[in-house]
Amino acid sequence: MAFDQILDLYVRDGLVYYRALKSDRAKLDAYVAWAAETPMDSASREERLAFWLNAYDALVLKTVVDHYPIPRRSQEYPDRSIRQIPGAFERLPHRVARRMLTLDAIEQEVLSSFKDPRVYLAIGRGAMDSGRLRSEAFAPATIEAQLTQVAAECVTIRQCVEVDRANSQINISSIFSWRSQDFIAAYAGAARAPFADRSPIERAVLALVEPKLLTIEREYLAKNEFKVAFKPFDWALNDLSGRGGR
Repeated sequence: MAFDQILDLYVRDGLVYYRALKSDRAKLDAYVAWAAETPMDSASREERLAFWLNAYDALVLKTVVDHYPIPRRSQEYPDRSIRQIPGAFERLPHRVARRMLTLDAIEQEVLSSFKDPRVYLAIGRGAMDSGRLRSEAFAPATIEAQLTQVAAECVTIRQCVEVDRANSQINISSIFSWRSQDFIAAYAGAARAPFADRSPIERAVLALVEPKLLTIEREYLAKNEFKVAFKPFDWALNDLSGRGGR
């Protein structure tokens, strides 16, 4: 089943035509059914990684369209947020690769086992501040290049990293705090010497993003006179329906 077809039809610049997808969900349901019964135990690392990233994104799409338009149940989250669906991440079970898993279990148990925290920047959580949903599926042959691009895109997206020189501050996504130990293990040791006195998660984020920043931003960071703040995560639904979409 080609997840590419679904993404190409219903995703534009990270936003999803949920209304159209709900009314024409045969391809999505077929892909989810295929993923449910496809064993991954003997697959290569690249095949498994691409499979689980695509499966996660597909199940987020399914979770939203199963409940779309999402009624408001809580004042804590925006209208129509995926967080308005009870237990969307932590309780709703899905069959994937012949296993029963929640979305949280896929992220915290399966994807974490790859020891590559770029996956947390890649997955779409159905929210404006989640990873930008691509119009192409992850593929075994290109997975490393795709994850490299995800990391590079982080510094160009305000929701991920924002260098605020006027206020001597770097604002970074809450995703870095949610998965701090994974980012620390992968990147903290690669931070440049000027940042040695920074906290482990700050060193990890700087090691990941600094080489990809503009020269003027790198020169500013080299002074090491800035604060680091985690941005509140925007759980508004990444919905293109009604915004000039189909």
